[in-house]
Amino acid sequence: MNTLSTFFIFISLFASISHGIEVDYCVGDPSLPRGPEGYACKNPSKLTSDDFVFRNFRGEKQTGGIYKNNITLAFAEQFPAINGLGISMARLDFGVGGVIPLHSHRTSEIIVVIRGTIVAGFIDASNNAYYQKLEVGDVMIFPQAMLHFQVNVGKKPAMAIVSLNGASPAVQQTTYSLFDGNLPAELAEQITLLSQKEVTRMRKLFKTA
Repeated sequence: MNTLSTFFIFISLFASISHGIEVDYCVGDPSLPRGPEGYACKNPSKLTSDDFVFRNFRGEKQTGGIYKNNITLAFAEQFPAINGLGISMARLDFGVGGVIPLHSHRTSEIIVVIRGTIVAGFIDASNNAYYQKLEVGDVMIFPQAMLHFQVNVGKKPAMAIVSLNGASPAVQQTTYSLFDGNLPAELAEQITLLSQKEVTRMRKLFKTA
């Protein structure tokens, strides 16, 4: 391989590593159309320090609903400063017996327990379940796109913080997808093997949740 070929290979490799790093940040503007790479940037000259701070994790959160939980998202939609940075967070609050039901993201997720005791786990594509009781300070990873869950198994409320490697990782909850969307009841019966009575009960439960 001659020197010129080596030079061009090096330049190509460097370009593939450094492509797209043309601005320091891109605070999203949710009022503008959103593309596949995120929101368009706000005018940098109009930004202040407040644009880079998220305060909604403060204080106590009221848990409730059929799952006795409260989820506070810090995705690009709620925290535009992370737009384009490939990261996001959420605060999970659990009442006694509270659950974050089976769900998935288009990203990986890491959780750290801040208060209480939970059981957390995921199910891989081979239907192997990996779950563990987690105490304060414990950390667990849920690989990309895997179905995962968290359950408060303690006698007091619990709280955890999660981080995801995407600014808008999406949340698809299995039960809500089946019973709170526009999927016809007949199809829900066929694909879940549940009776008509049970599907009707579940649809009513989630419609009023």
